[in-house]
Amino acid sequence: MPQPGGRIFEDFTRLVSDASGLAQGVRREIETVVRGQVERLLAAMDVVSRDEFEAAKRMAALAREENERLERRIIALEAKLGTVATPPAGAGDPQI
Repeated sequence: MPQPGGRIFEDFTRLVSDASGLAQGVRREIETVVRGQVERLLAAMDVVSRDEFEAAKRMAALAREENERLERRIIALEAKLGTVATPPAGAGDPQI
């Protein structure tokens, strides 16, 4: 003979399980809507993407390395010629 409490427990378990699945679906839907709104807002603000920022950051690092390499080369060449290097703009006294 089935226990009357067992049926109620099964129904309650099924209800909680269904509610959990529904809550997860609602959460995913809200995340999708919010993500879309944020992406539209960022696009309207003309904000750079992470990829664009990282690419510019790499380019700046490479340019800085190249400048340092060229500066060392100039110093070495001037040492061979016996001339003194002029300081780069912005170094030492301010330019007027």
